[in-house]
Amino acid sequence: MSRRCELTGKGNQTGHRVSHSNIKTKHVFVANLINVTLQSEALKRSVKLRISANALRSVEHRGGLDAFLAKASNDELSKKALALKKELAKKSEAVAA
Repeated sequence: MSRRCELTGKGNQTGHRVSHSNIKTKHVFVANLINVTLQSEALKRSVKLRISANALRSVEHRGGLDAFLAKASNDELSKKALALKKELAKKSEAVAA
């Protein structure tokens, strides 16, 4: 399992640690990922995802998982999140019809 957020696509970054004497050593800045269970109101079920702490704040700010996925672009979502987004789209089309 890669260390990548399933909603925003954030992953590890590389760079240097720079000491006081300006010695540069390679360093990996690891993404702050957490395992969460989010409720989907449209699907009436919970979904387990591994997302970054920043993505969790974004989900809460946009008004829940359903609203976040509606606005999210497809290229940054994982396969699991993309399938969830398509399932939400089908559900909203069925309700509208």
